[in-house]
Amino acid sequence: MRYYRRVLGLIASISICNASIRVARPIDGDLKKLLSSGATISYGASTAPRWSEFHAPQPGTIVSVATETDVEVTVQYCLEKNIPFFAQNGGHGWSSSWHLGENGLMINLRGLNTVVFNDDKTQARIGGGASIQEVIDAAYGNDVHVLTGNCNCVGYLGAGLGGGYGNLMGLYGFSVDNYLSINVVLANGSLVTVGPENEDLWWALRGAGPNFGVVTSIVSKTTPLPREQNMAWVGGLYFTEDKVEQIAQGIENLKLEAHMNIFLYFITSGTPDYMPTVLVTVFYYGTEADGRAAFKSILDIGPYTDTTAVLPQNQWNEGADGFCVKGERKPTYAAGFSHMVPSTWRQTWTAFTEFLKNPDTGSTSVVVECYSLDKARSIASDSASFPNRDVRFNGFVIAWYPDPALDSTAETFGSKLRDLWRADSELPTNRTYVNFAYGDETNDVVYHDSTTRLRQLKKQYDPNNIFNQWFNLQR
Repeated sequence: MRYYRRVLGLIASISICNASIRVARPIDGDLKKLLSSGATISYGASTAPRWSEFHAPQPGTIVSVATETDVEVTVQYCLEKNIPFFAQNGGHGWSSSWHLGENGLMINLRGLNTVVFNDDKTQARIGGGASIQEVIDAAYGNDVHVLTGNCNCVGYLGAGLGGGYGNLMGLYGFSVDNYLSINVVLANGSLVTVGPENEDLWWALRGAGPNFGVVTSIVSKTTPLPREQNMAWVGGLYFTEDKVEQIAQGIENLKLEAHMNIFLYFITSGTPDYMPTVLVTVFYYGTEADGRAAFKSILDIGPYTDTTAVLPQNQWNEGADGFCVKGERKPTYAAGFSHMVPSTWRQTWTAFTEFLKNPDTGSTSVVVECYSLDKARSIASDSASFPNRDVRFNGFVIAWYPDPALDSTAETFGSKLRDLWRADSELPTNRTYVNFAYGDETNDVVYHDSTTRLRQLKKQYDPNNIFNQWFNLQR
């Protein structure tokens, strides 16, 4: 698989945090006897490294669960003993809002990685520990279409509960539009199943799930589809930097139909030269001929390399695997906006190349995602707490480096780009997709017009603010 392999140039050396401080809490015996035989307890954050070390939580205790009941009893134990906690799957959430320290506990959900289809393949129960790659592989192997995010190593539910963008959303809407039921451990320690009949909690979980509980599994719609039909024309088009303005205008003018999406990247060529370059990735669910016709205006700009190919769904995301490396520091700033303004993207390119002059920053990248939104917008905007159906583009910058001494420089750089995009977003207020947010955003920025109702429901379902690590609704 070679399409846009130069994304792998994002990878520099890995530096994994090796803190291993044992928490002074006698939980081995007390909690262990409540857990299933497959669950384990370990100590030190190094046993569960995160994608980014920047402002990463440092829990002293890790409980790796094997069943949904393990999650329930662990939450109950933490409530009884007044132990702060949070749950993670892949550890890719990059928000700086984490504040869990050595006295805290992390529930590792990776053991809940099952994907089980019903008899007619129209539904799947997906565990809270399943990765996007595992869900895709299971679906493809069972001749099923399933909507997932676009980064294989990320947790399927971590990506989906915030809203859930993905290659097939032009056909199926957002991830939260496809959920049929949600199993969740609430702030009172109970494991419950929530569905549309539970109107308030059902609404809140689909967009702000981490604020209301630990989701242990969901049931999602799926579509039976022979794997020979599960193909798309995907890949990378590389351009020289003098075409930045043309590309921005081309993406602005492009009408994305249901089978299409397009991303813009500013990346480097990787080792040894780390030369900055412009990459556009295209996706067309269908034939190459139809895909090339649909993206003709972009192709006509003249890429110097074309790595597109027709691939099955279980290979669509491979070009982004370079983003999956854990460790190092990756403060990330993001903004939603309505238009691609060419002059803004020239300024973005200039700031990007200036930042690359700092040592060991060659894995830094700027990304813009654009999907077909017609299907998503046909679903009522108040059907879920996810608020961003009206946002056309999501841009983010990952400042990637190993040395904490660059933190201030990186934050200045990231803030500058976020401010640039906000300045001509043509949205009434600042908006950022919660899964892409840095962590300093207000509730109104990440939850927009869902904020008031979410705060009211938070008081009802989590009055003691147990779930306070992820864009705290009570701040």
